[in-house]
Amino acid sequence: MIIIKLGGSLSRSDTLIDCLNAVEKNYQGRAVVIVPGGGAFADQVRLAQQHWQFDDTTAHQMAVLAMQQMALMFKGLKPGFAIVHTINAIQSTLNRQSPVIWSPDITELDNAGIPASWDISSDSLAAWLAKTLSATELILVKSAAIDASLSLHQLTEQHIIDNAFCDFIAQAAFKIQIVNAQSWGG
Repeated sequence: MIIIKLGGSLSRSDTLIDCLNAVEKNYQGRAVVIVPGGGAFADQVRLAQQHWQFDDTTAHQMAVLAMQQMALMFKGLKPGFAIVHTINAIQSTLNRQSPVIWSPDITELDNAGIPASWDISSDSLAAWLAKTLSATELILVKSAAIDASLSLHQLTEQHIIDNAFCDFIAQAAFKIQIVNAQSWGG
């Protein structure tokens, strides 16, 4: 199983549809779960929290809703892909032989003990999902330029990946790739 996280910032250009097309073309017939970033929807949550000063738990729940909105958009762009919300639904849907889009269930994340923090973005949630599903590979597709010589800690310092990502992949048994969308062909 392969987990492919498509960064929310990809939705600001045609890169998103190119990435979805690459997944459809290059991973057909394989067990693939697409994890959407929150994109502009999550950016609005950050702005609202700064303005209204509500707690991180509320912001976390709203940010997960942002990922759900992106999942719906992905589904609108690729009607043949299925949207799934839970680990059990992923496992039962993967035999369809087409990629599935994860629209994370807030209750399942809460029950898994995922902290409500901006240090945890869809990057870390994708890592959590990969670990939970015993995936063989996790691919983070980003709009940012990626210097392949940098370590994961350096990518964190450059804000390419979130602050909690390295903790979420500790002792991971899966391969990890962090790639720029322009150079990624799926």
